[in-house]
Amino acid sequence: MADAPPAPTEQAPAGADAAPRGRGGNNRGGGNNRGGGNQGGGNNRGGRGGRDNNRRGGRDEPDDGIAEKLVHINRVSKTVKGGKRFGFAALVVVGDGAGRVGFGKGKAREVPEAITKATAAAKKKMIRVALKEGRTLHHDAKGRFGAGKVVVRTAPPGTGIIAGGPMRAVFESLGVADVVTKSNGTSNPYNMIRATFDALANQTSPKSVAQRRGKKVADLLSRGGASEAEAEADAAAVAE
Repeated sequence: MADAPPAPTEQAPAGADAAPRGRGGNNRGGGNNRGGGNQGGGNNRGGRGGRDNNRRGGRDEPDDGIAEKLVHINRVSKTVKGGKRFGFAALVVVGDGAGRVGFGKGKAREVPEAITKATAAAKKKMIRVALKEGRTLHHDAKGRFGAGKVVVRTAPPGTGIIAGGPMRAVFESLGVADVVTKSNGTSNPYNMIRATFDALANQTSPKSVAQRRGKKVADLLSRGGASEAEAEADAAAVAE
């Protein structure tokens, strides 16, 4: 009688301990597997999100406040044995609206790729143009390229951009608000833009002329009959 009760008590704890260990081990193992799966899924999702964000950020970073305008797209075809192969050439003008502008062209089998190439080429060849009061040109100028001839003239406030076609895109990207232009000769957008850039490359400002001649800006402006006070005020208002 004394020996019988201990046997069941010893067997019961052993069986009880074995069962919880087996169940607990399975649950813990399942928990770890599930947890590992969740953690792995979370990491994978985080990695994909990071890649997507990086890609999107990479596309937005090169902008830097530079606006692009598509001027012209030309489609060309090449006849081959199997049919025709089409290609596209894009002409793009870029500018920051504060005195910097550039143009470029790109060729590709698809339109988006051609525009991307043209935009990248335009950003590499941007030039800075001196603006008067940040709205118009300092003086009139003429430009020429091939058969294209253009004339650009400064204008008073409120005139607006009197230009058409590719020339309007150039002045809008440049940040000019008042200008009068005239194009003669060819209507080829490539030659018109090159002639316009030839005219803009010849633009000078009173400040640059004064530095080149070793004088003050007020001295140059006072030759027009203005008083010294007016000349100094105009010199202070001159903006590159």
